[in-house]
Amino acid sequence: MAKKDRTTDAAQEKDREKWMARFQVRLAMQPGVDRAIVLQAVKEVTAHCAETGEHPRAAFGDPDAYAVQVAEALVPQDRAARARRRDGAMATLDSVLRKAKDATGL
Repeated sequence: MAKKDRTTDAAQEKDREKWMARFQVRLAMQPGVDRAIVLQAVKEVTAHCAETGEHPRAAFGDPDAYAVQVAEALVPQDRAARARRRDGAMATLDSVLRKAKDATGL
Protein backbone atom coordinates (compact mmCIF):
# COMPACT_ATOMS: atom_id res chain seq x y z
CA MET A 1 0.00 0.00 0.00
CA ALA A 2 2.83 2.42 0.78
CA LYS A 3 4.08 2.23 -2.81
CA LYS A 4 0.64 3.11 -4.15
CA ASP A 5 0.45 6.11 -1.79
CA ARG A 6 3.83 7.35 -3.04
CA THR A 7 2.69 6.96 -6.63
CA THR A 8 -0.50 8.88 -5.90
CA ASP A 9 1.44 11.58 -4.05
CA ALA A 10 3.90 11.88 -6.94
CA ALA A 11 1.03 12.18 -9.44
CA GLN A 12 -0.65 14.87 -7.34
CA GLU A 13 2.61 16.79 -7.00
CA LYS A 14 3.17 16.58 -10.76
CA ASP A 15 -0.35 17.91 -11.34
CA ARG A 16 0.31 20.81 -8.92
CA GLU A 17 3.53 21.63 -10.77
CA LYS A 18 1.72 21.60 -14.11
CA TRP A 19 -0.99 23.91 -12.76
CA MET A 20 1.60 26.34 -11.38
CA ALA A 21 3.65 26.31 -14.58
CA ARG A 22 0.61 27.02 -16.73
CA PHE A 23 -0.54 29.75 -14.34
CA GLN A 24 2.87 31.44 -14.43
CA VAL A 25 3.08 31.37 -18.23
CA ARG A 26 -0.47 32.64 -18.71
CA LEU A 27 0.02 35.36 -16.12
CA ALA A 28 3.28 36.50 -17.71
CA MET A 29 1.46 36.79 -21.06
CA GLN A 30 -1.12 39.23 -19.69
CA PRO A 31 -0.69 42.87 -20.73
CA GLY A 32 1.33 44.91 -18.24
CA VAL A 33 2.40 41.98 -16.09
CA ASP A 34 6.03 42.06 -15.02
CA ARG A 35 8.25 39.66 -13.09
CA ALA A 36 7.33 41.19 -9.72
CA ILE A 37 3.63 40.53 -10.28
CA VAL A 38 4.27 36.93 -11.32
CA LEU A 39 6.44 36.33 -8.26
CA GLN A 40 3.88 37.92 -5.94
CA ALA A 41 1.03 35.83 -7.37
CA VAL A 42 3.02 32.59 -7.24
CA LYS A 43 4.00 33.32 -3.64
CA GLU A 44 0.36 33.91 -2.68
CA VAL A 45 -0.87 30.72 -4.39
CA THR A 46 1.95 28.66 -2.89
CA ALA A 47 1.34 30.03 0.60
CA HIS A 48 -2.41 29.41 0.38
CA CYS A 49 -1.94 25.84 -0.80
CA ALA A 50 0.69 25.14 1.87
CA GLU A 51 -1.58 26.49 4.62
CA THR A 52 -4.76 24.76 3.50
CA GLY A 53 -3.40 21.65 1.81
CA GLU A 54 -5.66 22.37 -1.15
CA HIS A 55 -4.69 21.70 -4.72
CA PRO A 56 -4.40 25.00 -6.62
CA ARG A 57 -7.14 23.89 -9.05
CA ALA A 58 -9.53 23.32 -6.14
CA ALA A 59 -8.64 26.66 -4.57
CA PHE A 60 -8.34 28.88 -7.65
CA GLY A 61 -9.90 26.99 -10.56
CA ASP A 62 -8.55 27.00 -14.09
CA PRO A 63 -5.00 28.44 -14.25
CA ASP A 64 -5.76 30.44 -17.42
CA ALA A 65 -8.84 32.10 -15.96
CA TYR A 66 -7.12 32.75 -12.65
CA ALA A 67 -4.17 34.36 -14.44
CA VAL A 68 -6.57 36.80 -16.11
CA GLN A 69 -8.21 37.58 -12.75
CA VAL A 70 -4.87 38.18 -11.05
CA ALA A 71 -3.66 40.44 -13.86
CA GLU A 72 -6.87 42.48 -13.70
CA ALA A 73 -6.46 42.84 -9.94
CA LEU A 74 -2.73 43.62 -9.80
CA VAL A 75 -1.96 45.54 -12.99
CA PRO A 76 -3.07 49.17 -13.09
CA GLN A 77 -5.50 49.74 -15.97
CA ASP A 78 -3.40 52.44 -17.62
CA ARG A 79 -0.33 50.19 -17.62
CA ALA A 80 -2.29 47.30 -19.14
CA ALA A 81 -3.74 49.62 -21.80
CA ARG A 82 -0.26 50.88 -22.73
CA ALA A 83 0.99 47.30 -23.01
CA ARG A 84 -1.96 46.35 -25.24
CA ARG A 85 -1.28 49.31 -27.53
CA ARG A 86 2.42 48.48 -27.68
CA ASP A 87 1.67 44.82 -28.41
CA GLY A 88 -0.78 45.84 -31.14
CA ALA A 89 1.76 48.17 -32.72
CA MET A 90 4.42 45.46 -32.66
CA ALA A 91 2.04 42.96 -34.27
CA THR A 92 1.23 45.48 -37.02
CA LEU A 93 4.91 46.17 -37.64
CA ASP A 94 5.64 42.45 -37.77
CA SER A 95 2.85 41.95 -40.30
CA VAL A 96 4.14 44.77 -42.51
CA LEU A 97 7.68 43.40 -42.38
CA ARG A 98 6.50 39.90 -43.33
CA LYS A 99 4.52 41.27 -46.26
CA ALA A 100 7.54 43.29 -47.41
CA LYS A 101 9.73 40.20 -47.13
CA ASP A 102 7.24 38.16 -49.16
CA ALA A 103 6.94 40.88 -51.80
CA THR A 104 10.69 41.22 -52.25
CA GLY A 105 11.32 37.49 -52.14
CA LEU A 106 13.93 37.73 -49.40
